[in-house]
Amino acid sequence: MAKTKRPKIDIRNKKASFDYEFLETFTAGIVLSGTEIKSVREGKVSLVDSWCYFVGNELFVRNMNIAEYWWGSAFSRQEPKRDRKLLLTRKELNKLQRAVKEKGLTIVATRMFISENGYAKVNIALARGKREFDKRESIKEKDMRREAERY
Repeated sequence: MAKTKRPKIDIRNKKASFDYEFLETFTAGIVLSGTEIKSVREGKVSLVDSWCYFVGNELFVRNMNIAEYWWGSAFSRQEPKRDRKLLLTRKELNKLQRAVKEKGLTIVATRMFISENGYAKVNIALARGKREFDKRESIKEKDMRREAERY
């Protein structure tokens, strides 16, 4: 029996790269329940305004919107914007927890994808917020790159 080719799931948070300067990135597993993985495989995920926070020694992502699975029963449905636990190694968690205690650093979700073995993964980044003039500089650099590609 031939394997069916699944469409590649790659959901990005484009707003985060405009609002933040990424210092370091990590790939984390995510704990999903019920029919959430089916919604992820359909690409019904939004990472806009999602960010991560610590509760004790565990990392959670907030404001990640995973739409309800249309075919799911009333018992299997989850709240779309609930907080979800991220899975990282203890070493990575300790590093992030120390860094977040610094002034001006935060953790944002930048990308969600399905790995080769079928698990949902989230790329997160340790980030520093950009100021207004930094955003203008990014726009100028992007315009200059676009102009250079045209010629």
